[in-house]
Amino acid sequence: MQNERTFIDDLKYQYAHGGMTIRLIMVNAAVFLFIKVLSLVAGLSTGESENEVNDVLHLIFSLDVQIPSFFLHPWGILTSIFSHYDFFHFLFNMLFLYFSGRMFESLFDGKRLLNTYLLGGIFGGILEITSHLLPGVPTGHFVVGASGAIMAVFVALAFYRPNLKVMLFGVVPVRIIVLAAVFVLLDLFSLNVDSLKNSNTAHFAHIGGAIFGALSVQNIHSKSNVIMIFKRLSDWFRGLFRKDSSMKVKKGGRTAQFKTDEQYNLEAKEKQAKINAILDKISRSGYDSLTKAEKDFLFTQSKK
Repeated sequence: MQNERTFIDDLKYQYAHGGMTIRLIMVNAAVFLFIKVLSLVAGLSTGESENEVNDVLHLIFSLDVQIPSFFLHPWGILTSIFSHYDFFHFLFNMLFLYFSGRMFESLFDGKRLLNTYLLGGIFGGILEITSHLLPGVPTGHFVVGASGAIMAVFVALAFYRPNLKVMLFGVVPVRIIVLAAVFVLLDLFSLNVDSLKNSNTAHFAHIGGAIFGALSVQNIHSKSNVIMIFKRLSDWFRGLFRKDSSMKVKKGGRTAQFKTDEQYNLEAKEKQAKINAILDKISRSGYDSLTKAEKDFLFTQSKK
């Protein structure tokens, strides 16, 4: 008789095999539970203990938009995009992340999803910080939440596949680019002094995430793409700690080359035309009529 899997076993399995979307949600959930446990401990404490615990939470998990404070606690620009203090804030963001992340992973890989989430969240945090240098923008508050990072993922999807249809409320089909435009416009319309004073929403972080998401799919196969630039920088940085940092990354025995969108699309069209010609030949004369080169080409493409 096989042992039944425990809840912990299920979590481990989902983390290992559920894809990057599930991993990001699980990390957000773990941070949320950790914050809630510490908040509960603080609530049961007396005297100055509660304030001390809350100060520690803000110190570790919040982004301080005051520039002097930010430079004293710079890690907040990263930890804040995994942190939520309110349950409904957490729930809404995770539903949005699941919806966006799953679609994103159907078009790209998990590593690009992670990079878009992280860099979009960081870019949104930077814009939120710099926005508080503008006159009339309230100062002295903390920012938490994955909204800016998720906005980057969603807008990247919308700009890459603008005609993709999503079912609004499970009933109304809407082009994803229209939905993204609505979200961005709502944030833009909230950028007035009165709204900013009475709002707990980091609108500039949302807009920053959206800007990064749009940029992340421009010239997507080119070395000038922002994700590709980050990848090269991170590879270079990691190379500093390797024994042979002078080694070049190679692919297929040759140094990997980046392509422009035009080159990539042209090669893809030529390849598809060749596949179509081979398939037409099969329909007219049968598979045995193919040459060895044609069979090898068709076999290679079927593996991709």
